[in-house]
Amino acid sequence: MSAGTKQARGASPFNRGAVLAVVLVGFAAFLAMIYFIGIGDTGGREGRGEAHASANGLNGYAGLVELLEAEGYDVERSRDLSGLDTNGLLILTPPQFTDADEFGQILENRQYVGPTLVILPKWSVGEITGDVVEEDEDKVRRDWVTLLGASPASWTEQLPEPFTFTHEQKDLPAANQASWSGLAQSGRLPTGTVLYVENDASYEAVIRDPAGHILAMNVVGNVGTDYYENAHWTMFVVEPDLMNNYGLSDARRAAAALALVQEAGYGDMNSVTFDMTLNGYGNSVNLLTLAFEPPFLAATLCLILAMMIVGWRAFLRFGPSAVAAPEFAFGKKRLVSNGAGLIVRARRLGLLGEPYANLIERRLARRLGLVKPDAEAIDAALARRLPNEEPFSNRAARLLNAQKPGEILRAARALNELPQKLTSPSTGKNTK
Repeated sequence: MSAGTKQARGASPFNRGAVLAVVLVGFAAFLAMIYFIGIGDTGGREGRGEAHASANGLNGYAGLVELLEAEGYDVERSRDLSGLDTNGLLILTPPQFTDADEFGQILENRQYVGPTLVILPKWSVGEITGDVVEEDEDKVRRDWVTLLGASPASWTEQLPEPFTFTHEQKDLPAANQASWSGLAQSGRLPTGTVLYVENDASYEAVIRDPAGHILAMNVVGNVGTDYYENAHWTMFVVEPDLMNNYGLSDARRAAAALALVQEAGYGDMNSVTFDMTLNGYGNSVNLLTLAFEPPFLAATLCLILAMMIVGWRAFLRFGPSAVAAPEFAFGKKRLVSNGAGLIVRARRLGLLGEPYANLIERRLARRLGLVKPDAEAIDAALARRLPNEEPFSNRAARLLNAQKPGEILRAARALNELPQKLTSPSTGKNTK
């Protein structure tokens, strides 16, 4: 092999440290991609017209969250179904089109877990349209809305007992504002459109309007039932303008909203959780997410460690890259090796006997000083030089008659002994 080829085989475009760094960075980037695919998008969607705890529109409840935080409450916006199991006060803001069976199951599950406050939907909203004067452009936020109209939630009639009731609506003349009173307070609603519930023995009115309609109530159930005696009563705010951003624009309604939270939380509960899964902001759980959470995190870390060990072992085993060897290597030894390998794979060892015998015959004739290779002449010359050895012709005949690989090999070795013995110290120098 030439010196240039040897130098090419020893060269490497990168050293070991560079290759290791590339592998580790790529592996870390792959893990990061898998992780972020698993957790999905969990933020950046606050306030797009829905009535939830992060919405800043008139129908949202971001103002209520800020009010409670300012009053020292520990407030959480929950995007996970596990938030429904909190022992503190849970505030639910279901949308207009809610599955009654699913929502009823949530209320039943909460009966012996913790208190629940439900703020029913009211307004249909749309984006702000029209031109805005230049001096007000910086004040307008993208999540502000226009109120298009009000409607009660019809699905409340399909809730399980004792939560079943009819959500109704009345519209006062445009110039009038509806009044309310309760919890030692009173005031006016922002519009003349009022949502309410009629009186019932299983409801305990908390806030009413002048006509006696219920605007906020505790569902206490029937006297003597297990729900009445042992369960956490559920509060329904059927007129959401008492607590939404529109309603909190008035100090009296803001005080009423705070009083409703205190009433629902028994007056001494400091933890408040706003559920956002009902509004479509829940985190989806998939296999990738579970792989990075206990108890599966331990198995994931073990798998990553095993992959790193396998990669490191492969890195050390194969070493630097080398230029590929030519299809046929240079040199007699390589040529003979390739030819022998081809014969072995073809299983044609029997074809080697005659050529090998002729080769040894020429070699012996050259070393014995004979002009022409001839078996009889070689036997005669060997008898003088090696009188105790078996004649060449007998050994050559045994090689030509051999059939099995073992027999061929033994006969070839016996034949090759003759030229070796001619050059041994006991027989003198080789005759060229």
